[in-house]
Amino acid sequence: MQVAEIFYSIQGEGKLTGIPSAFVRLAGCNLHCRYCDSPYARRAEDGRAMTVEQILEKLLAYPTKYVVITGGEPLLADELDELCAQLRSAGRHLTLETAATVDRVVAVDLASISPKLSNSTPTDRSLAEEHESRRLNIPTIRAYLDQANRDGTECQLKFVLENPADIEEIKDVLDRLDQCCPPEDVLLMPQALNRRQLARRSAWVAELCKQHGYRFCSRLQILLYGNQPGT
Repeated sequence: MQVAEIFYSIQGEGKLTGIPSAFVRLAGCNLHCRYCDSPYARRAEDGRAMTVEQILEKLLAYPTKYVVITGGEPLLADELDELCAQLRSAGRHLTLETAATVDRVVAVDLASISPKLSNSTPTDRSLAEEHESRRLNIPTIRAYLDQANRDGTECQLKFVLENPADIEEIKDVLDRLDQCCPPEDVLLMPQALNRRQLARRSAWVAELCKQHGYRFCSRLQILLYGNQPGT
């Protein structure tokens, strides 16, 4: 597997915000998000080749039962199923952070799905068409929601907002998903790569959460560390 980084930090986003967690960031992504906060993980060839056993050794050494697999796009990794299965067998609570753009469902404890809105599309026209064709995979997102409804796996939909008008696009995505996700599992997160952007956008995102019953999602890692690798 191609690994961009393995580290121990505080979970900064979602239902488990604030919990010390071991992270493995896999390298390689099929999108070109304009606001990507981990561009160093975009290309698989920029990662370090590691076996599942090597990754497990590092993750299991950290003093926490919470493990997060993120990217890049983890669903692109061939050995992801094996890594997930071994982590859960070792008694770890496993979160998978994915855009769910690949037709693949992996068994985890918390599926953290981040459907990409049109605000993610790059301005570079040579990249925009490919990104637009891939950024939203409704059947795979629905498959994770169905898995959650079927076997109790937790699932959260994490949307990144840049402007208040983005709420209309979110509502459209939820309609396409047949509104099968409880509102408290719909997370609205300000688009922010630094503390200033986070502060400027948090207030109106929180107001949208109050209006629609969705959950507010901050970015604690930015408040604590800034937008730095290994956090």
